Formats: sequence, C-alpha cells, structure tokens
Amino acid sequence: MDYLGAKADILGKLTNELPQSLYYHGLHHTLDVLYVAEELCALMRISAYETMLLKTAVLYHDAGFMFSSLDHELRGCEIAREALPAYGYFASEIERICGMIMATKIPQTPRNPLEEIICDADLDYLGRPDFYSIGATLFKELEAAGILKSEEEWNRIQVRFLETHAFFTPVNIQRRRPKKLQHLANLKALVATYS
Repeated sequence: MDYLGAKADILGKLTNELPQSLYYHGLHHTLDVLYVAEELCALMRISAYETMLLKTAVLYHDAGFMFSSLDHELRGCEIAREALPAYGYFASEIERICGMIMATKIPQTPRNPLEEIICDADLDYLGRPDFYSIGATLFKELEAAGILKSEEEWNRIQVRFLETHAFFTPVNIQRRRPKKLQHLANLKALVATYS
C-alpha cells in the first residue's frame, strides 16, 4: 500500500480541480480533518495499518466536490475505487475506505470505530474555539451556491444542526462536546433575539 503516492496524487487533484467557491470544503478542510484524524488515532491507539486506511479515507472523503456537491461522498468512493488499485490497495481495503467516506454523509452513520473517528474528525470544529470562523466559511460557501440568503437563516440552521449532532469517540465526547454545547447555547441566545 503506497499511501504517500496516493496522498500526493489526490492532494494534487484537490489543489487543481476543486472549485474556487468552496470556501469551507476546500483543500484546507481536508488537511484539517487529516490532522485531527491522525491525532484521534494516536490518542485511541489505533494501529499503524488501520490509521493508514483511515487517513486514505480522509483524503478522498470530499474529493467528489471536484464534480458536484450533490452525493459527493458517492463520487469520492468512485474516485477512490478508480485510483487506489494503482497504489497497491486491495479491493477489501478500498471497500473499508468507502465505508468510512459514506459514514460522513449527513446525518453521519458510523458502524465501527474507524468510521466514528472520521465522522468526529470531519466535524471536530463544532467543539473548537475556531467554530465561528470556520462556520463563516461554510455560510459563505452556501450563500455563494444560492442555498442560504441570510445570516439569520444560517444561525437557525446551525442551532438545529448542533442540537442533533453527536460526537462518537470517547475522546471527542470528552474534549469537544462541552465547547460545542457552549456554542449551541450562544447561538440559541442569538436566535432568540430575532423577531
């Protein structure tokens, strides 16, 4: 399994082929998720082999955005299935990677520890101090796509999303959930001021 070769290939494609209007789902998001996934794997003592599979899934989890935001997870799996055999990944490994990618589809549906880790890494920012600055990039992306029209609408959506979201790994439940609940309380207070 040539992880570094696969990584260089997909990062090159993401750099050159992701639309410029992806203020949130750009290369920086994939790299952020990769960093958090590595951190969670270390904290949870995940084996080097399993960590490599997970990191590969992270690199492809939003690759479908090169083509469309609609069903981008499915397209990411297609891209992984096309590319990874050339880097020595077995079909069984690629299917596990695709399981991890599909688990990130909202609402998240992880079925095993690696899928739980990628889900938590993907939405790690919900419980971090940079929640508002990262959220602003998602608002800008959705506004540019014509999905959102106002900050009020965005804040109402954020409240609903935070109310239904849950971290899965014991690590992120402990380290991110308290801050996420604080963000939710702040947003609820803000939304309560709307007439």
